[in-house]
Amino acid sequence: MEKAGIKLSDHFDYGRLLKFTIPSILMMVISSVYSIVDGLFISNYAGSDAFAAVNLVMPVTMLLSCVGFMAGTGGSALISKTLGEGDKDGARKQFSLIIYCTIAFAVIMGIIVFIFVPLIPAVMGTDEIIRNDCIIYGRILTPALPFFMLQILFQNFLVVAEKPKMGMVIAISSGITNIMLDALFVAVFKWGVGGAAAATVIGQSIGGIIPLAYFIMKRNHLLHFMPFEWNFMTIKRTIINGFADFINNASASVIGIAFNKVLMERLGAAGVVAYGIVMYVNYIAVGIYMGYSVGIAPVYGYNLGAKRFGEIKSLFRKSITFLAVTALLLTLLVKALAGIMASVFVGYDDMLTELTSHAIALYSWSFILCWFNIFVAAMFVALNNGRASSILSFTRTLILQLGMVIILPHIIGADGIWLSITFAECIAAIITGVVLANNRKGYGYY
Repeated sequence: MEKAGIKLSDHFDYGRLLKFTIPSILMMVISSVYSIVDGLFISNYAGSDAFAAVNLVMPVTMLLSCVGFMAGTGGSALISKTLGEGDKDGARKQFSLIIYCTIAFAVIMGIIVFIFVPLIPAVMGTDEIIRNDCIIYGRILTPALPFFMLQILFQNFLVVAEKPKMGMVIAISSGITNIMLDALFVAVFKWGVGGAAAATVIGQSIGGIIPLAYFIMKRNHLLHFMPFEWNFMTIKRTIINGFADFINNASASVIGIAFNKVLMERLGAAGVVAYGIVMYVNYIAVGIYMGYSVGIAPVYGYNLGAKRFGEIKSLFRKSITFLAVTALLLTLLVKALAGIMASVFVGYDDMLTELTSHAIALYSWSFILCWFNIFVAAMFVALNNGRASSILSFTRTLILQLGMVIILPHIIGADGIWLSITFAECIAAIITGVVLANNRKGYGYY
């Protein structure tokens, strides 16, 4: 239990709400450090071709981690609800089984993808230099998939275990490790994409192994490991609850691949580089929204299990207010700093800096609305309503975002690439509002 004494059963005013969710927000933002720091060092010390190679591989490696996101969000919703019902042993059995199954899946997928990494640059039609860098980066990164999935899982489960600060400390430690090793391997040793991948692997290993060791060696008062006990319903309910998150992350990877394909055709490698930097900014914004949603999710689940609907209503009102204000301030900040952020990564190339700055300024309009769509979908997961969440996520990503990426550039040109997500988020927000209204009677969130 945290020293501040915050429990899932507490009443959450704004102060307690922020104190409980900020560690999760920081965890999500810091997790983005892996790709951002890799990109920063690779772009400035290995060149734009190497940077383009990393951005081509990254959506594919993130696609592999989608099961980890699904197990983390779906499992934490199920476990927190079980805790709210007063069944601690049942929650511990669910926790253990989810961890065991995720590790097994990650090992198998890591081996398969390691073999097929060369297909990535072949599909994208890259030149030989970028192709070789893609293979090097991908083949070093994929064996660490089990550690990355564990890190994702424990970002959720440490919050359920009332240990969000511990998760934050672990995330900071792994992030700092990645930064220091990137500086050493890429800037000093000149190992290029291989050095960046190795730094990421070591950082992810810290994020996965330390919390695993904690739950193995110490019996947390809420969650700890129990002997393997197969339960099909636990896996089924975890998948149903977390399927929306799977869709979100899988779609983000598919959309990233689509972006890269369109950009390679219209703007060449420069467009891929600019998109990579835009995504780094997006990781931070979405990380804030997702971090808050992950942090508050177990509280929703617990109160659902305990049938405390008045608390659910209070949480919803405060969450909407906090996220709306944050989104407005964040959008204004990103627009003001677009030029500076571009120059940090590609200041050595004036044309690339101008293209990237323009892309960031246009894409950042999506930050104003995407928080609403992300939060509501995550809230339905926390309320164990995987159906509503999956509908929202599938519509928002695979239909609207992917559709706009393909269609809008043909209507308004290259700017349509950068504005496609904003158009998609606007339509998705309307659909989200309708689904929210149609489900309010069952939960009483307003």
